[in-house]
Amino acid sequence: MRLRVEFTTEPFDLDEAPAHALVAREVVEAADLDAVDVGPFGNTVEGGTDAVLNAVDALLRRTLAAGATRVSLQVNVLGEGEK
Repeated sequence: MRLRVEFTTEPFDLDEAPAHALVAREVVEAADLDAVDVGPFGNTVEGGTDAVLNAVDALLRRTLAAGATRVSLQVNVLGEGEK
């Protein structure tokens, strides 16, 4: 099964990326994912079930430890051939 996760961490700071946002980027870029898109207002990752769920676990633990007060995420199961 393939999964797509869209997530954001808060609080936002438009002037400078907060520590939790930098940690989130570090986590997803180091994970064994098929696709990573990191942006200022939202982030998307895709990959196999184990890789995505492991990345989400690390993302939640590390961003909260780095000062995130909210992490919003949405998980979608991708259909065959869907990107």
